[in-house]
Amino acid sequence: MDRTTPSGAALVRRRVRYYYLLVTLIVAIFAAETTMHFTHYTWSRWIVTITAAIAVCLAVGSGLRAGDLGVAPDTYVRGTRWAAVIMVVVILGVGIALAIPPLRSLFHNDAYRSLPWALFSAFVLIPFQTVIPEELLFRGIITGALLRRHSVPVSIAVQAVLFGLWHVVSSIGLSDGNEGIGAVLGTGVAGQALGVVGAVAFTGAAGAVFGWLRVKTGSLLPCLALHWAANAAGAVAAALAWRLG
Repeated sequence: MDRTTPSGAALVRRRVRYYYLLVTLIVAIFAAETTMHFTHYTWSRWIVTITAAIAVCLAVGSGLRAGDLGVAPDTYVRGTRWAAVIMVVVILGVGIALAIPPLRSLFHNDAYRSLPWALFSAFVLIPFQTVIPEELLFRGIITGALLRRHSVPVSIAVQAVLFGLWHVVSSIGLSDGNEGIGAVLGTGVAGQALGVVGAVAFTGAAGAVFGWLRVKTGSLLPCLALHWAANAAGAVAAALAWRLG
């Protein structure tokens, strides 16, 4: 047998180590998300960002390449084209929804009553605390690692489920903090539970779309664009919705 060819036992050990590392990463990022939402320190708001930066360094050190993470230079042009179209479509869609009075109340998010704060969030906090870290973690590292061992459908499905579960903590109290959603689901325990289930289902479906974009284009840029446009446009739309009554 060629000494350069790994034995069956060596391949099994390598695969087991791979899964241990992936599980450790998932536990770490979920712990970071929980810490961020249940503490009120300035530094804890950046803990997911810091975790993502460390995770990228470890992923590269473990053998993942730029192509695995969706940031290979040869994907920039294609990724930029998709990203530009996505941003225009999403922002126009949010603008149209905001212009329709029955839909406007769905944007009434208490976190963005102030327009200056919504703009600061849209261009600073949302990109650096949410969009970039989450896309690097889920569509970059986790998807890239899964694609090395599994089929495309399995890889997209697994990261989508994880992305949906990632939003359990952040969706607690969703119906209380959003007037429009609270009016639909209610604000009691049942309403809060429905808010969590709905948020997990919605973000899980969004994760599947993000994953498809990542595989389709080979680039992380369209995922970043869609994630940012939806969140940032939603924040600004919320502030405008309050002003429009």
